[in-house]
Amino acid sequence: MRHIHIVGIGTGNPEHLTVQAINALNSADVILIPSKGAAKTELADVRRDICQRYVTNPTTRFVDYDVPSRKTADRSYVQSVDEWHDAISATYERLFLEHLTEKESAAFLVWGDPGLYDSTLRILERVVGRGTVALDYSVIPGITSIQALTASHRIPLNLVGKPVQITTGRRLAESFPGIAETAVVMLDGEQAFSKIDDPDAYIYWGAYLGTRDEITIAGRLADVSERILATRAKARARHGWIMDIYLMRKGQDFDDLE
Repeated sequence: MRHIHIVGIGTGNPEHLTVQAINALNSADVILIPSKGAAKTELADVRRDICQRYVTNPTTRFVDYDVPSRKTADRSYVQSVDEWHDAISATYERLFLEHLTEKESAAFLVWGDPGLYDSTLRILERVVGRGTVALDYSVIPGITSIQALTASHRIPLNLVGKPVQITTGRRLAESFPGIAETAVVMLDGEQAFSKIDDPDAYIYWGAYLGTRDEITIAGRLADVSERILATRAKARARHGWIMDIYLMRKGQDFDDLE
């Protein structure tokens, strides 16, 4: 039976890889490298750099593949994601049939951790559900962007005895600042923080965490919101893409932080 290693690789720093991740990559017969278009070649290059540094198995084969684009016109968000995942699962199925024998294994290098805001596991479940390709898979955890963010800002994730919410930009206003005192926001294409009006809110923002292009900004939301928006827009224009994350907080002594 074909085996798939789903390997968390952290947020772009090759030194984020665990020994378990390195061993999994070296045990794979094939390593699959996704392409997301010319504007995101850096993401594929990071994966190749990781492989060049750590993969020492001379028999390992490398296969590049194109990732289907998500269509959003005349579709709800849920519908567009469902169709996109279905298209990717068909791509995975083709890759497994074309490049793996029944006794071989392949590895995906997944940004961050495969269990946090990544769809590789859900897509592989679709492949298994079709029944065309018999396979099993294992998951190797990786450093998340949340860990990279708190490390770069040198802050704890939680306030003492308090919970933390992990959410998206689309859902931020539902809980912060009324319910959650600490909210980690991922996948925010709308910069939802700029719509929060609370004088006690504090933000820790970061982009390209773990890479040589890392940018971090922290401060009272009212004071730094516009700077984050401008910095983000400039960085995205320069790179053609952006990966950013932020932590919103209230209920702490800001004077100790400034």
